[in-house]
Order: sequence, then structure tokens, then C-alpha cells
Amino acid sequence: MIILGIDPGLATMGFGVVQRDERGVFTALDYGVVTTPKEENLPVRLAILERGVNAILDRYHPDEIAFEELFFTKNITTGIAVAQARGVALLACAKRCSALFEYTPMQIKQAITGYGKADKKQMQEVVTTLLRLQTVPRPDDAADALAAAMCHGFTNRFGSLFTVGNTTRTAGNNTAPTTYFRDARDIRSTKTRAEAALDKAKVRAKKDAEKEREAKIAALYAAAKKR
Repeated sequence: MIILGIDPGLATMGFGVVQRDERGVFTALDYGVVTTPKEENLPVRLAILERGVNAILDRYHPDEIAFEELFFTKNITTGIAVAQARGVALLACAKRCSALFEYTPMQIKQAITGYGKADKKQMQEVVTTLLRLQTVPRPDDAADALAAAMCHGFTNRFGSLFTVGNTTRTAGNNTAPTTYFRDARDIRSTKTRAEAALDKAKVRAKKDAEKEREAKIAALYAAAKKR
């Protein structure tokens, strides 16, 4: 089973991909971070994170995904920004995987070290040992993501965070439209030709702007990977 662990963050989002065999032995497949430039505005930074998460999902196709739960921060502005980044990652993952789970930092420490108040150095040493790595995973966000993935591998008794599925759409079967979209398709247009032509022009302009924005995001994401 392949498990993806994610440590949410806006400037740096850690990820760790591990494989657990039938004996319960873990192997690290990949780990690292997705970074965003501080000088960019929030929507662009969130788009870069989404692109990064999707790239990881495309490469490894995880069976289950574990998120480290946000803890309360006294800096409300920072907390909101991290929550927005986490939401983007959750959305990207929910579109591709129905098995999403969440663990608190204390739960992760307890599962990895057997002690819920272990410090970061102790956590990293145990993660390095269990995954048989030559060096401690860097940066810290990547090590935290690996720990989240392994925590889930040890135990998933805390339950699923989200289940992607309802009466009209289930994970892996996206052909059935939701009620909202089915109703929307039944609406008949009463617009004049002039209005329709104006709408087409707006659509073209929007598509051009989106292409330019996507190119910018792609360039920023590529630059961030080289850092």
C-alpha cells in the first residue's frame, strides 16, 4: 500500500510517500517540499501548491493520504493562510483519492515514538531509523510528512476525514452528473444574438487570461523546484 503524508503550509508544504508491505515494513519512495515565493499574491501561491500536490498524485497514485492536523496558532493571519493552503491540498487530494485521514501532532508522535510529547529531534531520528535512511530527512516539513504517513500506516483507527461519494457521484465513477449540474443543463437560453456574441468574446478573453496565468504559475513552480 502506498501512503502519502502531507504537512500543510503556505510557504512550504511537506510531503512524504511511503510504501508498506504485507509484513508492515515501510520504505520511503519520495519526500520533499512544495514551496511558494513570498512575493507572489495568495491566489498564485495556492495555485502553485495545487500544481505541486497534483504532480505528486500523478506520479505515485497513493492508496491513502494522511494529513497532519493544524494546531492553534496565536498569529491569526498565519493560521488563516496555512488553513487556506491546507484546503487547497485537501481539495486536490479529495478529487483523486477517497481515503483521506487526519492526525494531530500528538497522535503522530505517539504512533512513531511511543511518546506523545517527543521533541522534533527524537521524531526525526525514529523516522530515519524506521525508513532505513542514510541521513535525517530535510527539511523538517518533509520529515513531518513522512511521520504522518507512517502514523497512518501503523494505525488508521481514528477514522476517515472525508468520504468522496454520494448518491449521484462516487470515487472512481465521475460519469454521473450531480443534481445541480443536471438541472443546469436543462436551462434554455433566452439571450439575444448580440448578448451571445458578447458572452463568447468574454469567454475567449477569460481563456486567454487563464492561459497566461497558467504559464506564469508553471514557470514559478518550475523555479521553486530548482531552489
